[in-house]
Amino acid sequence: MNTLTTIVACTLPSLVVLAAVWIILGRMLKEEREKRTYELRRQDRTQTTPLRLRGYERLALLLERITPGHMLMNADLTGLTLTELQRQLLQTVRLETDHNLSQQIYVGDEVWQAVMLAREETVNFINAIALQMPEGATALQYAQTLITAYANNGETPVQRAMQLLKAEARSLL
Repeated sequence: MNTLTTIVACTLPSLVVLAAVWIILGRMLKEEREKRTYELRRQDRTQTTPLRLRGYERLALLLERITPGHMLMNADLTGLTLTELQRQLLQTVRLETDHNLSQQIYVGDEVWQAVMLAREETVNFINAIALQMPEGATALQYAQTLITAYANNGETPVQRAMQLLKAEARSLL
């Protein structure tokens, strides 16, 4: 039994030291993993944040470009009929949106849905005003009516989408 006592006396402290080393190494490895993960996230943010901000900028530009006032400012009304102007405005909305479809990957679902709603409401607004115009109305009369009605429309879907876009962009910063 003397040999057994000696073996236990030598083995027990070795097991205690082994357990302590195991625990300490486990904690050190865990801390190292967390540190590496933090660094990767930080590095990822420094690379993706500028891309996301450019996405927000492009969507803000899209929203500004599909407002009737902006589109009409860039339109040459000479020689256009009401229907031709309406078609031109609708095409501008479609082209601007199509050009910026890829930006949806940079924004949240709520913001993207608000942008798409603003697009649809703008299209509906352009069409609704065209339907309200009297027979024989000119493109200039249509443009004036469109701008006046849009200005008196209260908070527009474009403005709501822009507010959501700005709020989400601020949260990124």
